[in-house]
Amino acid sequence: MSMKSLERVVSERALKLGNSFPCQICVVGFLCGICLTSLFLAALTSLGTFEFAAFSFTSSSSVFPPCNSSTSHIINMVASIDRKLKWKNKVEIEEEDEVKLLVSAWDNLLLNEEDFLKKVGINKSDVPNGPHLENCEEKARVRERLDTRLANWTLPPWISGGDEENYPLTRRVQRDIWIHQHPLDCGNKSLKFLVADWETLPGFGIGAQIAGMTGLLAIAINENRVLVANYYNRADHDGCKGSFRGNWSCYFLQETSEECRKRAFAIVKKREAWESGIVTGKQNYSTKEIWAGAIPKQWGKPWSYMKPTTEINGSLISNHRKMDRRWWRAQAVRYLMRYQTEYTCGLMNIARNSAFGKEAAKIVLSAGDWRKKNKKMRTEIEEQVWSDHKPWLPRPMLSVHVRMGDKACEMRVAALEEYMHLADRIRDRFPELNRIWLSTEMKEVVDRSKDYAHWRFYYTEVARQVGNKSMAEYEASLGREMSTNYPLVNFLMASEADFFVGALGSTWCFLIDGMRNTGGKVMSGYLSVNKDRFW
Repeated sequence: MSMKSLERVVSERALKLGNSFPCQICVVGFLCGICLTSLFLAALTSLGTFEFAAFSFTSSSSVFPPCNSSTSHIINMVASIDRKLKWKNKVEIEEEDEVKLLVSAWDNLLLNEEDFLKKVGINKSDVPNGPHLENCEEKARVRERLDTRLANWTLPPWISGGDEENYPLTRRVQRDIWIHQHPLDCGNKSLKFLVADWETLPGFGIGAQIAGMTGLLAIAINENRVLVANYYNRADHDGCKGSFRGNWSCYFLQETSEECRKRAFAIVKKREAWESGIVTGKQNYSTKEIWAGAIPKQWGKPWSYMKPTTEINGSLISNHRKMDRRWWRAQAVRYLMRYQTEYTCGLMNIARNSAFGKEAAKIVLSAGDWRKKNKKMRTEIEEQVWSDHKPWLPRPMLSVHVRMGDKACEMRVAALEEYMHLADRIRDRFPELNRIWLSTEMKEVVDRSKDYAHWRFYYTEVARQVGNKSMAEYEASLGREMSTNYPLVNFLMASEADFFVGALGSTWCFLIDGMRNTGGKVMSGYLSVNKDRFW
């Protein structure tokens, strides 16, 4: 009994000593010493550095325990801090630096600013090709050559995918439109023209302008006229140089040949040309004829056998009142935007490098040290075969266009949650899908996207709309160049994405859908948060 009493007394004394403040200070000092020694040794052996994860120091009590805390609590706290240290060795740091260096090199080459390369001792020729970038000067030459009447030209080279991956008769229709718009002899006196500016009324967005021009193209084909598009106000800025300023041809190859344009602009000055009907303009047609006029009928009714691929409210839409217009606008917008110019190609390069540059750099670096590789001459297969490949994108990619703001006066607007619900629907079927190209004018949508941590979002870096400001006011705040360039970049990114979620009530989404359905994306489907208001 006396031995047990003695053990109990000793245990109680030890417990009190362990809970005493001086003892806790000694334990903390001892453990901190171990931590510092470990850090010092790790720094010496790995020559690396470390960084803290998010760790908030809100008050002294959150870091140091009260005097009556147990020693085990102190040990747990130290262990918790240790787990929040993210170690980076020398190799990882060097890889990060190389990625940043390569992305910066690409950036400076795209902006024609070579001072950075000189500062870091890199020759322009030593910078490796980015898989996500195009040689825009070379591409422009190739596209201009392809956009001529070649003897062996039978199928339009700007159409991707098989016939079953596009709207019915897409290749035939694209060829026929091109031939109609490029007559063999523009000097033929019997040739008739429809000359029209792009719509410039206040409140008309880019989508409405394009939709209006598709209507004029339909009229021109029905009346056997060559459509000549004149002034395009959104290209009237400093980015579009020389004769490209104020013209659609700043962004895409022009709708007809230069010879026909010159002839048309010559005869519009002659009164008798207007009186005889050789030339007409927008003023010769009613609003209804332009926006809801007759669809060209020489191809029959291919819209009557389009495969249903659009889902609204959980059901595929097999038929609606505007099937013909949907098919025609898809064909017309594809023709008008068939080839990007060197300027548009450059805009796309800058956007891709900003969004995907780091991922592309890691791919290049995985093949070895790019600065130690000898520069080789390009072979024939590189020049004639591989050069036609599209730039790399991290795939699969879902494009989501969220239209809100003043569009509420025309359609039912939906919150980001509805779009993301449809995105999750697609991901359930394709679990490898985790990337979204997000396009929207609303800042709140970009902010809310951060709530969806299981998705990786990409978007253009641009000031966005706050509140219920009208689209016209928002575009004015950006300036003409930015308010034209960034939407077109988003449009083309959406056209190339693997899947698309949007709002058919939006003309912009309607046209994106048309580009996808004539660009090999029919079988990807289209999930919409609403229907077109005219269906």
